[in-house]
Amino acid sequence: MSNLNSNNELLKKAPTSTDEFIKGLWKENPVFVQVLGMCPVLAVSNTAANAVAMGLATAFVLLMSNVLVSLLRNFIPKQVRIASYILIIATFVTIVDYSIQAISVELHKSLGAFISLIVVNCLILSRAEAFASKNTVGKSVMDALGMGIGFTIALFSLGAVREILGNGSFFGITLFPEGFQDWVIMVLPAGGFFTLAAWLLVFNIYKQKRAES
Repeated sequence: MSNLNSNNELLKKAPTSTDEFIKGLWKENPVFVQVLGMCPVLAVSNTAANAVAMGLATAFVLLMSNVLVSLLRNFIPKQVRIASYILIIATFVTIVDYSIQAISVELHKSLGAFISLIVVNCLILSRAEAFASKNTVGKSVMDALGMGIGFTIALFSLGAVREILGNGSFFGITLFPEGFQDWVIMVLPAGGFFTLAAWLLVFNIYKQKRAES
C-alpha cells in the first residue's frame, strides 16, 4: 500500500509537457539561466533582425534534431551517439543555411559563419544528449519549442537594445532625430558583453524578488 502511494506521488510530481515547454522560457532559459550558446548571442545580436533570424534558425535546428534523436534513441548505439547527434544536427543546419541564403543573401552575409557554427552550439547538443535521447517525441518537441523560443527571446532582447542605442534604429527604422549621437560601442563585441551583463543583472534581481515574495 505504501509503495502504491509513493508511486502515485511520483506520478503527480512528474513534469508535464507544459512544464517542459515553460522551463525553457523562464526557469531554465538557455541564455539568462544556463548561459549556453554565447558565441551567436554575443556575435550576431548587434541588430534586432540578425538576432531574431539567428534565434529562429537555432530553434528550427533544435526542434528537428530533438524529434529525430528521440525517434532514433533506441536504435543509436551508445558508443556513437554523440557523432550521430552531430550528423543529425549538421543535416538540419545545412537546410537552414541554404534556406537563409535563398531568402536573403544580405541576411546570410550578416550572420556570416555563425550559421554553420550552429552545428557545435552547445545548447542543441546538450538538449539532444540530456533530454531527447531519454524522452518521448512529444516531450522532446515541447522541450525544443520552449528552449528555442526562450533562446530567440533572449537574442531579441540583446539585439533590440544594441540596435536602438548603437544605431538609433529598430529593425532598420530610424527612431531618433539627426542630433542623436549613436553609441557605436553597442554594436561592437564589447557592447554585446555590456548588454548581456545588464540583462543578466535585471533577470537575477527579478528572480530574487519573485522568490522572496
